[in-house]
Amino acid sequence: MSMNSRKLGSQGLTVSAIGLGCMGMSQAYGPADEAESIATLHRAIDLGCTFLDTAEVYGIGENEKLLGRALKGRRHEVTLATKFGFDIQNGRNVGLDSRPDHIREAVEGSLLRLQTDHIDLLYQHRVDRSVPIEDVAGAVGDLVKQGKVHFFGLSEAGASTIRRAHAIHPVSALQSEYSLWERSLETDIIPVLRELGIGLVPFAPLGRGFLTGDVKRAEDYPADDFRRGDPRYQGANFDANVKAAQVVRDVAAARNAKPGQIALAWLLHKGEDIVPIPGTKRRKYLEENVASATISLDGAQMKRLDEALAPSKISGPRYGEHQMSMVDR
Repeated sequence: MSMNSRKLGSQGLTVSAIGLGCMGMSQAYGPADEAESIATLHRAIDLGCTFLDTAEVYGIGENEKLLGRALKGRRHEVTLATKFGFDIQNGRNVGLDSRPDHIREAVEGSLLRLQTDHIDLLYQHRVDRSVPIEDVAGAVGDLVKQGKVHFFGLSEAGASTIRRAHAIHPVSALQSEYSLWERSLETDIIPVLRELGIGLVPFAPLGRGFLTGDVKRAEDYPADDFRRGDPRYQGANFDANVKAAQVVRDVAAARNAKPGQIALAWLLHKGEDIVPIPGTKRRKYLEENVASATISLDGAQMKRLDEALAPSKISGPRYGEHQMSMVDR
């Protein structure tokens, strides 16, 4: 089955309606399985899910290398997005660094690991408050002129940062967390994106697994799984959130679909300028995610989901304090 394409921004970037977040293939969600990850990437391309998302910091370069190996001979079939913005020293992420020299260096590293001569969409991974965003946009603009990068994106950036960057070099996409589960973008950010003609790429569109209905309490995950430290998975928050997410399961049951598919369909119905990138490292979940592009929800179902998962019904912050401090709002 092929998937409809969507436009991100007004610079000519066209991608599959659903993308594939590749981070979990190399970090955060338990042990890596290279053979299954590569099979999942190949299956994604065959299904028309060709918008692949990685970053320099995922597995500290390992995720980009994995994609480089998996895409041998198939690079031309995909739209490849990666991100810069962290200071990586001796195999460790030690903070933020978006100085123009560092951006150029990071991109050379990414091109090498991805075994390609260009990055389709390059994001600043997190806003670095010590470097004017105008300098960042200018540096990426230079890389676009050189043909090493085709389109510019931001991640977790606030409204004024988006405006300032866009004034220097057009921003095609903002990648930020957005889902039935996390709707803080609706008040300030989405109106600015629509005003400027910038696309939205929601990460964690399944609420880090919460909206699939297949969740356990924080303490039931292994020590290296980040969900152990996720406030929404803990204690009374967990109980309240399982209750709020019940409506997703109810709509899914009525539609003979999986809860995660309803969560993705909801996002796709929120606007043609929205392209979710659910992450998975297994073919089975990839196939379920891709199939959600064929599910249509009517106005009553959308309203029911909107109301049941209104921000006031969700309990706990989406991140702990340290990670939240890196979000630019």
